[in-house]
Amino acid sequence: MKVLLLGRRGRVGSALGPALGAAGHELVESTGDADAAVDFTRPEAVEENVRVALEAGLPVVIGTTGFDQERVGGLARAHELPVFYAPNFALGAVLMMRFAAEAGKVMAKAEIIELHHDQKLDAPSGTAKATAALLPDGTPIHSVRLPGLVAHQEVIFGGRGETLTIRHDTTSREAFVPGVLLALERIRDLPPGLTVGLDALL
Repeated sequence: MKVLLLGRRGRVGSALGPALGAAGHELVESTGDADAAVDFTRPEAVEENVRVALEAGLPVVIGTTGFDQERVGGLARAHELPVFYAPNFALGAVLMMRFAAEAGKVMAKAEIIELHHDQKLDAPSGTAKATAALLPDGTPIHSVRLPGLVAHQEVIFGGRGETLTIRHDTTSREAFVPGVLLALERIRDLPPGLTVGLDALL
């Protein structure tokens, strides 16, 4: 597949570019040469990037967090093309959220701590918000931004005389590669509009 990778020189893009090539995809420089677009840029750039790609007839995979999902979903529906967004492309993060959802059915009290590098623009993270949506209403989220971190999240459940901690750690951005490859493989099979969450592809 010919892929237009937006954010190619960014933190994720610099790891993703070589991995896409190794997987047999070809990186291209324009919408006219591409079969699909992948966006790992900045929240304020996502909507315009998606609009340009959709106008060129390209489905889009988004890994950037913090953008307006309603507006992007509206663009996808208007162009009758699929757009896929995952707040986290690490397979282990998807499992962490699944396990947390199961635990939340039994243990109602929980708090989320998410930790990311100090250049991350949004807080709370998309993963933390997606996790909280699976738990009882009002689950607090605590955000930490420090140099030396990549992406980490723990969900702590408390009950009588016990706690349960479910934690996922991303130590390298290469962890996002399998999820992006899966999204590219499945993007043309998705319905028009915005599909959210890697869980929808597993």
